[in-house]
Amino acid sequence: MRVGKIIKALSGFYYVYSDGQVFQCKGRGVFRKRKVTPLVGDEVTFEADNLEEGYIHSIGDRKNELVRPPIANVDQALIVTSAVQPAFNKLLLDRFLVLVEANHINPVLIFSKMDQLEPEKEAGIEASRQMYQKAGYQVILSSMEEQEALKEIKALLDDNITVIAGQSGVGKSSLLNALNPSLSIETNAISESLGRGKHTTRHVELFTIGTGLVADTPGFSSLEFQDIELEALPECFPEFREVQHLCKFRGCLHNKEPKCAVKENVKQGEIDQQRYDHYLLFLEEIQNRKPRY
Repeated sequence: MRVGKIIKALSGFYYVYSDGQVFQCKGRGVFRKRKVTPLVGDEVTFEADNLEEGYIHSIGDRKNELVRPPIANVDQALIVTSAVQPAFNKLLLDRFLVLVEANHINPVLIFSKMDQLEPEKEAGIEASRQMYQKAGYQVILSSMEEQEALKEIKALLDDNITVIAGQSGVGKSSLLNALNPSLSIETNAISESLGRGKHTTRHVELFTIGTGLVADTPGFSSLEFQDIELEALPECFPEFREVQHLCKFRGCLHNKEPKCAVKENVKQGEIDQQRYDHYLLFLEEIQNRKPRY
């Protein structure tokens, strides 16, 4: 029996990396009976007489798993957001951050296409950078020519499984190609009429960059909060986590409750008003969510 990690899933086959080789494997029928699907990122035991006819026997415990994209055991997410086109969108960025935080994945923000930023918009992007850093996030300003930023991102990837997330057209595939030119991942220009890129990534696959593994994924195809409970939402905002122990009520939702430390910090400008407004929007969305049966 061998031990390895699934680095690609395609057409019912799982490609398992073990001891410097990749084995094409199938899952045993027992997984189907138990309704368990092996995922990219899974640590597995398998047997194989050759590189093309292996069988996966067992799947190790997962520390997390994402449904869309289907991947497990992710250490961090690089959330790429464009400074120019598609236009910088804080509401969408906060939505990505909540999904990543809810899955206990460490987020790093990358503001891409900084070299295309018009001078009159620089102050706005800089204010956003400072706000997210104050909230507790690492923010990297990046352009494809910016070697320092690429070096910083590469160092973050070492010894981690990383997903790259962000809306279509922000430059995720371009970033991967800049980090490792041998990947030659297909990229598509932004459609002028729609102002967004076309999806070019069809399946989940882990690529080696440095000593880390990076998922080129179709991105989060759903940004809905279907699996996030009301009480868990405040935990997805690090600046709330810092002060919520000072709220009068345990389990405070930082909405209508009196003597709420989060609301007090918003009032004093310590917590960004717009981030708090987005939180209230998400809170309402979860409250109004239709139950699934």
